[in-house]
Amino acid sequence: MRWRQTLLTLATLVSGMPAFGADTGIVVSLRTLGDHTPAVAADGVPDLPQLLEQGRVAMRALDFHLAAQHYCSAARQGSADGQYRFGHLLLQQRSVPRAQAQGRFMLALAAQHGHAEAIRFFTEAGPFPGDGQRPPCMPEPTAGSLADRTEPVSHEVVKHYLDQLNRERRRWAQRVQERAPHYGVDPRLAVSIVRAESNFNPLAVSPKNAQGLMQLIPATALRFGVRNPLDPQQNIEGGLAYLGWLLQRFDHDVVKASAAYNAGEGAVDRHQGVPPFPETRAYVARILGFYLATRHQPPPPPEKPAKAPPRG
Repeated sequence: MRWRQTLLTLATLVSGMPAFGADTGIVVSLRTLGDHTPAVAADGVPDLPQLLEQGRVAMRALDFHLAAQHYCSAARQGSADGQYRFGHLLLQQRSVPRAQAQGRFMLALAAQHGHAEAIRFFTEAGPFPGDGQRPPCMPEPTAGSLADRTEPVSHEVVKHYLDQLNRERRRWAQRVQERAPHYGVDPRLAVSIVRAESNFNPLAVSPKNAQGLMQLIPATALRFGVRNPLDPQQNIEGGLAYLGWLLQRFDHDVVKASAAYNAGEGAVDRHQGVPPFPETRAYVARILGFYLATRHQPPPPPEKPAKAPPRG
């Protein structure tokens, strides 16, 4: 029976991701696969497809430590698939309680970000106990960790990121960039918000019924004149109108405006800053992690189309 279990372990791992319920029982050491410094892309620019592919290659080679490094790096960049795969891998260290707790944390994070398999697991297996533990390779985000940054991310870095999207998502990202200045929003911040909200998926729907590219809840959609939040064009216009309004209301403070986009301006007012909600704090840190600056840089007004000369 021992040899059959070994074959099961090898077969499920080489396939790239074990099925839940398979007793693979990876035992590397009492340390967990999350006890490492995350890998960084060679050019310093997040490359999620490359990180995920490198993780899959490492899994096929049975190099679990390397796979964990790549998956955790993708997870830190906000990849729900990276979070799911990393959590799944951690849960295979069945004899290491800390790894189990870290795996639960990562799967919960993936489910929160809308990963279908993570959500399905929670649906089938029931909720995990509330004892998840953040892996060391994913340090606790802090909204003020970039407080001294005044220069936003460069346009070149944003272009590099968007070039990695598939054709449809890149199309909507370009539309967001085009329309943002019409609402007084820096296109780079608009990209950061949509990246965090839906990763440019126009059909995204959250468990809280936030919908579309900019994840508008029904009340916000109604407030900004959006009749169909799943219409990408309407969603972009309504979401940018809301974001522009928040930036004006909070005097171009990116920390407060992004916190309000996630939790509502009322929550920011009540707490006189970022509310003490883990989701909102992580959200703000993610926005700052991409946009970099804590002060919004309004774009120049968009050029008005030239008037046609009068007919003679």
